[in-house]
Amino acid sequence: MDPKSFVDSAVLLLVVAAIAVTVFRHFGLGSILGLLVTGVVVGPHTPGPFVTTEVEGVRHFTELGVVLLMFLIGLEMKPRRLWELRRTLFGLGSLQIILSAVVISAYFRLFQDNWSTALLIGASFALSSTAFVVQMLKDQGEMASRHGQTAFAVLLMQDLAVVPLLALVPILADAGPLPAGLPLWEQLTGAVAMVALVLLGGRYLLPRVLDHLARSNNREAFLLTTMAAVFIAASAMEHAGMSMALGAFLIGMMLSTSRYSIQIEASMEPHKGLLMSLFFVAVGMSVDVGTLAQHPLLFVAHVVSILAIKVAVLYGLCRCFGSARSTALKVACMLSQGGEFGFVLFGAAKALAVIDDLVFAMGVAIISVTMLLTPLLAKLGNHLAQRATDAAAEGHEHLLYPEQEAESGARVVIGGYGRVGHTVGTILANSGISFIAFDTDAALVARWRSEGHPVFYGDVGDPELLATGPLQSIELLVLTIDDENAAVRATVMVRAHAPQLGIVARARDLASCDALLRAGVNKAFPETLEASLRLAAETLEALGTSSSDTDTLLRGVRSTDYALVRCGPEGATETNGERQG
Repeated sequence: MDPKSFVDSAVLLLVVAAIAVTVFRHFGLGSILGLLVTGVVVGPHTPGPFVTTEVEGVRHFTELGVVLLMFLIGLEMKPRRLWELRRTLFGLGSLQIILSAVVISAYFRLFQDNWSTALLIGASFALSSTAFVVQMLKDQGEMASRHGQTAFAVLLMQDLAVVPLLALVPILADAGPLPAGLPLWEQLTGAVAMVALVLLGGRYLLPRVLDHLARSNNREAFLLTTMAAVFIAASAMEHAGMSMALGAFLIGMMLSTSRYSIQIEASMEPHKGLLMSLFFVAVGMSVDVGTLAQHPLLFVAHVVSILAIKVAVLYGLCRCFGSARSTALKVACMLSQGGEFGFVLFGAAKALAVIDDLVFAMGVAIISVTMLLTPLLAKLGNHLAQRATDAAAEGHEHLLYPEQEAESGARVVIGGYGRVGHTVGTILANSGISFIAFDTDAALVARWRSEGHPVFYGDVGDPELLATGPLQSIELLVLTIDDENAAVRATVMVRAHAPQLGIVARARDLASCDALLRAGVNKAFPETLEASLRLAAETLEALGTSSSDTDTLLRGVRSTDYALVRCGPEGATETNGERQG
């Protein structure tokens, strides 16, 4: 595509996407469906500017968005929590893949001449879309819910099943055990070894590199190193015949206990959002309208049958594993679509002549359309869940992990954890008020974390930081940053991002106090002046003035915005730009 054509295509895509997302969000159908429709409109199977060969490349590139999405999920999933999911992960997840594949294969045996082709089709459609489901759960704030954790465990098991499913394709094609000529056990051994390397690198090597960069205050290299580590892990998994998303999830999980986790999430979120939007557009481009028009009744029958089979299997298994009826309904409807890995399986099957061109086109179209229906299916699941009668059981299933609610329920954020921030944090903790503190001094963060304080590496002036999961419920921001310019910049950024958030700040003097108030803080307290007032009060009490009188005097000074001292030596000195203390 020449540069001019590329620019024209990009402009058309952005305009259509903006209109479609606005319309679909207005009617409560979500932005994902709008992005899918955008792909259909601008894609190669309609009068759009893209051609079929470009769509494949766009889809592969935008899979990096899925990689970053899974990395961010890994940052929120500590290893202990994953271990607590083992029954759902290996039990429910494995049975879902096997039973769905068998039943769907039996259905497609009615249309195929041999069992091998039907089995491959069934295995491909047994998988669900990690990108769609996880993105929807994050958008709705339901990752920590029972149905969110159950759905995620099933999706993670599907990623783990990539190796045996890829091995199944050449076996069904009678082309040897694997394309590379390796026995299955050797490929599985290599995959396990690669997983171990990713885990060890994420647990021991990467944190040390990030710590060195943070102590050097090299933020650009910090972000680039993190992103490079994510894509290296994803590439390693892909070369081992596994899912790239799995590698990203594992490296994220290893960093989940790091003091850098929240800042990393804030830095990665914008890049993930852009790539994920393009991914959904690319999926919409894959919908071959012409193929659907040639066999409309058969296509509709396949879509309805696959959705019905997967809903039935998932609902039954969830109930067998002890899920409430409402949870089972939500999970079943949310995971009933085809998955992006189905594109890979159908492509490999076509290359080895296991399926013909018509089956390939039909399979890709079915996956794309079921993905397109995902937001509607999720709404259906929520509607059915509301009508379920398992209210008592649901009451125990709001959150899977009580401690996660505690982590994400901080009421106060402290920006800067030096002597002032530590004092504020100590008083809050002794008063039973939960808080999270941030500081850009990596050594200081390491020191306080070693003593059990909830301190993380991060710049509180980063507008994306307050949008991360652990900071959604904060009520107040306390700025104790010593640098006036940094404090003002942080105030402006936070106020633009969260206009209703209360901000209390520490200022060095009256000039700094006025600058912070102009920037948008609700209250600012000049540190040197407050110390001077306290010293004056102690002087008066030592000379015989009662403590009640001195307290009244101090309250009067503060209530008039320090008017008494603004016209005195303290105020005059600061007017001249000098700071006393």
